[in-house]
Amino acid sequence: MVRHVVMWKFQEGQRENMQRFLEQLQALQGVIPEIVDMEAAADWGAAGHYDAVLIATFRSREDLEAYQKDPRHVVVSQLCTSIRADRVAVDFEF
Repeated sequence: MVRHVVMWKFQEGQRENMQRFLEQLQALQGVIPEIVDMEAAADWGAAGHYDAVLIATFRSREDLEAYQKDPRHVVVSQLCTSIRADRVAVDFEF
């Protein structure tokens, strides 16, 4: 199994778009078959924290790669790219 963890900081004034992005991202579960499980949520707003996180599970590295290239994910990712200020990610097998 592979865990994919991503955290984002968003540009000032993008809270509404961030929420829309997170809703669209979470909606991919059950649509893209490679996703085993997925949680996407906003931080409580503590200073110095990242604004949102994604924790997703896949059966293999190949499934993670297929998800990342899936056109439905690409559309959601493009929204994120347009409103984010920073992104960090880690992928690992467990």
